[in-house]
Amino acid sequence: MANIKSQKKRNLQNEKRHQRNVAAKSSLKTSTKRVQAAVASGDAEAAVTNQREAARALDKAASKGVLHRKTAARKKSRLAKSANAVSA
Repeated sequence: MANIKSQKKRNLQNEKRHQRNVAAKSSLKTSTKRVQAAVASGDAEAAVTNQREAARALDKAASKGVLHRKTAARKKSRLAKSANAVSA
């Protein structure tokens, strides 16, 4: 543990951010799995609605710095591609 007061505070802030980022990534994985499950079952309507929600969550995560913006764009693209394949 650090001896300097500002470093102690920084460590606490980093831990809070870490916990928030872990929770955000976990919810992103859940929303992505919902889309994949709907695609696997062949439910086009559920796939499209879940894909929209997942895209919104990915955009929010990218804006907050949880994910890199290009990573979010790649994941959104792949989800949209799979959801569109089922609905077509």
